[in-house]
Amino acid sequence: MKKLTLLSTILFTVVATFLAISTPVSAQGSIQQGVEAAHGNGQPTQLFGDAGVITSVTNILLFIVGALAVIMIIWGGIRYAISGGNSSAVTSAKNTIMYALIGLIVAFLAFAMVNFVLSAIAPGGSSGFTNV
Repeated sequence: MKKLTLLSTILFTVVATFLAISTPVSAQGSIQQGVEAAHGNGQPTQLFGDAGVITSVTNILLFIVGALAVIMIIWGGIRYAISGGNSSAVTSAKNTIMYALIGLIVAFLAFAMVNFVLSAIAPGGSSGFTNV
């Protein structure tokens, strides 16, 4: 019975993968048609581009991450200033600053990757850099 279940799972996965790969999909057209069909009154219908939902969400998340990183850098600086020469407190404050900077770099790289992917699947691209 276990072999039959495993075999049927593998078969289903292969067939689903084949159908997903072989079906031509226009990313902009089919997704945008779904958004237009499902939106309510007053809701944005543009998914990609300057006023698109994905671009807006990405910009908002980048702003939040950037603000949190700046707050953590300030907090690390305060902890460093009041450490009083205690080596463990100094190390902890330096780690806070370092991890905040790493988080900020990762956020910017993620933002760049999202814009790269959006420009690859959307004909007009996504110029999210102008909305920051």
